[in-house]
Amino acid sequence: MYLLAFSITYLLVTYRIKNEGYTYSKDTIQDYFVWAILGLLIGARLGYVLFYNPGYYLGHPLEVVFPFDSANGFRYIGISGMSYHGGAVGVFVATLMFCRKHGINFWNFADLFCAAIPLGYTFGRIGNFINGELYGRITTVPWGMYFPLDAYHQLHHPSQLYEAFFEGIFLFVILWSMRKKEFFDGLLSSLYLISYGIVRFFIEFFREPDPQLGFVLGILTMGQVLCLLMIVWGIILMAKRKQFFTAV
Repeated sequence: MYLLAFSITYLLVTYRIKNEGYTYSKDTIQDYFVWAILGLLIGARLGYVLFYNPGYYLGHPLEVVFPFDSANGFRYIGISGMSYHGGAVGVFVATLMFCRKHGINFWNFADLFCAAIPLGYTFGRIGNFINGELYGRITTVPWGMYFPLDAYHQLHHPSQLYEAFFEGIFLFVILWSMRKKEFFDGLLSSLYLISYGIVRFFIEFFREPDPQLGFVLGILTMGQVLCLLMIVWGIILMAKRKQFFTAV
């Protein structure tokens, strides 16, 4: 699903370069994807460790990167636990480093990608659904589903599908339709932060909180707290970029 997400994003970005007057070469985009993939994977993993289970990994630091269990016989268990918000920070840092190295306007480059990225989320959430992971809260709605990982065998919201549609298709349609209406570099990036944060914040009310955390601030989950920070960051960014553009 990661491969499909990156492939779709790559095709949409190269379409924009070809048809919308961007001057980046395909080689530049391909080189950047190496940075972005590494930033995503490292950031998503470290984000999960720091945001969702720091106590456990403080006592088991090797499990952050070591996909084997030696406590009950040496066996492969894989690496589970990836954070979207950590991945977003990882991609941001990787993009900033890449743009500085190649002398690229960061906000112009980020806007190029922000119109395309949401469609990739659709595949990631479908992957969560296929794995039966990150399912929603207990429900009685007619479309509630059973998930094998639920030990109590109760109906749950298929929140992965809600996210696939709203975080993926819905946001893609909005941002893609606005891609040619930019007034300043950074507008799409800030709109992406704000719109994703809002959509994810409300969908979290249907998503089962992480069992090791539960609710962290009243009725809010860790994901919702991080989304609020994301929205605030997007609003500040929009104001700063607009102010900079007006001054110039």
